[in-house]
Amino acid sequence: MMLSLRTKLLLSNMLSCLLGSVSGALVWLTLGDDTLWLAIIVMLAVCYFCSMWLTRRLSDSLRALEIGLLNFKDNDFSVSLHPYGEPQLDALVSLYNQASAKLRSERQFIYQRELMLDKVIQNSPNVMLLIDDNQRVIYANGAARHLFNQGVKVEGMLLPELVVTLPDALKTALNSEQEGLFSMGSSDSTSDDVDNNADSNADSSDVETWHISRGRFTQNNQQHHLILLKQLTKELNRQEVAVWKKVIRIISHELNNSVAPIASMVNSGKFLTQHLDNDKLQLIFDTIENRTTHLSQFISHYAQFSKLPLPQKELIDWTKMTQQLAQQYPFRLLSALPKTAIKLDAVQLEQVLINLLKNAHESGSSADNVALSFDETIHPLAGLLIKVDDQGSGMSSEVLSQALLPFYSTKQSGTGIGLPLCREIIEAHGGRISMQNRPQGGLSVKVWLPAQQS
Repeated sequence: MMLSLRTKLLLSNMLSCLLGSVSGALVWLTLGDDTLWLAIIVMLAVCYFCSMWLTRRLSDSLRALEIGLLNFKDNDFSVSLHPYGEPQLDALVSLYNQASAKLRSERQFIYQRELMLDKVIQNSPNVMLLIDDNQRVIYANGAARHLFNQGVKVEGMLLPELVVTLPDALKTALNSEQEGLFSMGSSDSTSDDVDNNADSNADSSDVETWHISRGRFTQNNQQHHLILLKQLTKELNRQEVAVWKKVIRIISHELNNSVAPIASMVNSGKFLTQHLDNDKLQLIFDTIENRTTHLSQFISHYAQFSKLPLPQKELIDWTKMTQQLAQQYPFRLLSALPKTAIKLDAVQLEQVLINLLKNAHESGSSADNVALSFDETIHPLAGLLIKVDDQGSGMSSEVLSQALLPFYSTKQSGTGIGLPLCREIIEAHGGRISMQNRPQGGLSVKVWLPAQQS
C-alpha cells in the first residue's frame, strides 16, 4: 500500500519526536536529575536532525519547484525538473515539465509569427507609423522610412521633424486627426484638407490618391497611435489595366478565330481562280489579304500589351542607350546622365523612350526642340525622373485624361497602344508616368522610377 505524502510527513514527525524523546530520556536517566536541561536540548536536537533527514527529498523537490516558478516569472522556460521518486511530488514535477514544454512551444510559435508579421509589415507597400503620446516614432516599416526619411531609420525621431519636407497635402493629413481620402500632386505646394481635391492646376495624371486611417491602443501602460497610409492610385490603375487586358484578350481571341479562316479562304480562292484572267477578282482577293494582314498586325500589337513579360532588371548603360535613341529619334540632352545605379529592364525602358520620342517628333515640334533630361530625386522618395519635352501643339484636357488608356488615339493610323504600353512597363518597375502641357507650349512627359530596384 502506497502512503500519501501527508501520511509520510505525519509518520516522520512522530518518528522524530519518538527518537528525540528516547534520546532525551536516556540522557536524563544516565546523568541524573541535574541534567534535565541537557536532556531537553538533546531531545530537541535529535528531533530537528531526524526531521531534516526524513524530509530532505521533500525540501529539495520544493526548492526545485520554487526555482522553476521563478524562472517562469522571468520568462525563462528552458528548465526541466527531474523526478525524485515521490509519487505526489513527481506528479507536480511532471505537470511543471509539461507546462514548461508547452510554454516553450508557444513562445517559439509566437516568435516565428512575429518574424512573419514583421516581414510582411516591412515589405508592405502601405506606410505604417507607430508613435507615442509625445509624437515620437516607436516603429516604422520600410515604406514609412522611404516616404519620410529617404529609407533611413526614423525610430526615435519626432513626427513634426519628419513632416517638414513633405508635400503640404500629406503634411496636413498627418497633422490632423481626420481619416479618409486626400489627393496629392507631384508638384503639390498648397495645403489640402483630408477629403479635398489637390491643386486644380495639377494634371489629373500627375495626382495621387491616398487614404489615411488611425488607431489607438495601450501597450505597456502607454498610449500608442497607429497611422496607416495607403496609396490608392496604383491599385486603381492596376485594376483598370487588368480589365483592359481581359478585354483585349477576349477581342484578340475572337478576331484571330475570324482572321485565320478568312486568310485561308483567300489563299484557296486565289488558287482556284488563278487560271481566270480577271483583274477585278484579283483586286478583291488582294484587298482582303491586305486587310487581314493589317488586322493580324493590329491584334499582335495589343497582344504585346496584354502579355507583357516581367522586367528583367539589370544595370543600365545610359551612354549606350542614349546614343542608340539619338540614332532613331534625335533629341537635345539637357542634363547629365544618371550616376545612381538603378536596375531596370533595358529593352523595355528603351521601348518606352522610343515611343515617347516618336510621339514628340510627331507632335509638330522640330527635332531641335525635342529634349530629354534626367533628374535624380531624393524626396519624398529617392528615384530617377526622366523628362521628354517638345514644343508641339500639346494636348487638350480631354486627351490628357485618356491618353494613357488603351484604344485611345488622336492619330488617324494610331493603334492607341503606345502610351498604355509605356504606362504598363513603367508601373511594372514600380514607377509612374504623367503628362502635362508646358507653359511655353508643347507637352512634357515625366517618367519616375524608384531607386530601390532589385
